[in-house]
Amino acid sequence: MKIAVYCGSRAGNEPLYAEKARELGEFFGSNGIEVVFGGGHVGLMGIVADAALSKGGRVYGVIPQDLVDRELAHPNLTELHVVKDMHERKAKMADLSDGFVALPGGIGTLEEIFEAWTWGQLGFHRKPCALYNVEGFYDPLLDMVKTMVASGFVQQEYLDMVVQADDPGRLVDRFQHYIHPREKWV
Repeated sequence: MKIAVYCGSRAGNEPLYAEKARELGEFFGSNGIEVVFGGGHVGLMGIVADAALSKGGRVYGVIPQDLVDRELAHPNLTELHVVKDMHERKAKMADLSDGFVALPGGIGTLEEIFEAWTWGQLGFHRKPCALYNVEGFYDPLLDMVKTMVASGFVQQEYLDMVVQADDPGRLVDRFQHYIHPREKWV
């Protein structure tokens, strides 16, 4: 299984974010789960990659040339795919991955997981999307999506399709047992 990890290019102010990123990377590396990520050596991205690699895991980075030019590319990956721009990056990560998980992060992290989630909602893929909800980081976002459901802009099944976990084993178990809403209709 290859899982795309979206997360901050910074470590954040709470040390627990780095700790949980490391824990997830180590779990993936120890259990043969391959990591696909944004290719940077900084922030939570670098922590996840380094942790997976430290346990013998395979890690695939996808990074735009502009970020390589700024010396942000991780130097020790299994493979590094250099692409033209962020659009190509997201498409390549989606092609390489069997599922998507967002750890704490910023605007880019939200944009990436929302695009994967939207593609799943539209049936462009049937891969699981997850929020790795460290210490309730994503609770306000989930409250907003619940407001969208209550207001008639999002169907409940599309909120329900997002896996929520804060533990590596639970995340992987939910990915392995994931059923896309369209498969439930058959």
